[in-house]
Amino acid sequence: MQKLFASLAGMLLLGTLFVQCNDQPKEAATTTTTSPDPTSVTSSWKLGVQLWTFHKFPFYTAIEKADSAGIKFIEAYPSQQLSADSKEAFGIQMTAESKAKVKQLLQSKGMTLVALGVTSPATPEEWKQTFEFAKEMGIQYLTSEPKQQFWGLADSLAGVYGIRIAIHDHPYPSPFAHPDSVIAAMKGHPNIYACADLGHWARNGLDVVECLKKLEGRIIGSHLKDITEFNNTKSPDTIPGKGVIKFPEVFAEFKRQGFKGMFSIEHESNWDNNVPDVMQIVKYYNEQVAQLK
Repeated sequence: MQKLFASLAGMLLLGTLFVQCNDQPKEAATTTTTSPDPTSVTSSWKLGVQLWTFHKFPFYTAIEKADSAGIKFIEAYPSQQLSADSKEAFGIQMTAESKAKVKQLLQSKGMTLVALGVTSPATPEEWKQTFEFAKEMGIQYLTSEPKQQFWGLADSLAGVYGIRIAIHDHPYPSPFAHPDSVIAAMKGHPNIYACADLGHWARNGLDVVECLKKLEGRIIGSHLKDITEFNNTKSPDTIPGKGVIKFPEVFAEFKRQGFKGMFSIEHESNWDNNVPDVMQIVKYYNEQVAQLK
């Protein structure tokens, strides 16, 4: 009888262990399916903001606005006044004290200054100063529309400083309105890449996905915006997903190319109170990227 009880107890114990062991893989499987894939191309994408979105406000206020929208990556632009009570502007003329203050502010908010643009230095000395400034501030690339006479110089300095140039496209009559002109500037200049402004291509009457394909392998940044009317250089901005650009196709193309850069939200609308718009764009972007995984 004792042997029988011992045998039954052993069976019960084994049954309990079997149930517990069976429970564990089910839990692990659930966790694995819901966790983001760190090997996915989109896991290396950054969502930032081009501070021109908040250009009606000083730099420090713009940073607060970006922070309130949950954005941690910044593309600054030259000449934005630092604060309401300061005559100093963001850029190469900043004092050492102001540079330190900007760095401290960004660090305190967990923000990274990724890019500076749109820059178009007018002299060789100004080009060198811009790269010196970018290096000191930890900037990774310069969004630029360089004059043809400076293509070689800009490329050389980019190599020396380890900071790439990303050519930006404005609407016509900008010399870089079409991706072919960006490709021409890249030829023989290994440190010159592209910043794809999606909204401006649509304003120029260009197929955004086809433009991306033309620049495949050379895009290191993008200005994320949508517009209300195709092929109208004066078309107003709208929230991405509500305008003419087919963003599911656009994001799919970025993924196909293995893009590993930053999308800078540049919302040129509702200037006085556009943080709610920016938050909508963040939500839309996250929804679209989630569908790509």
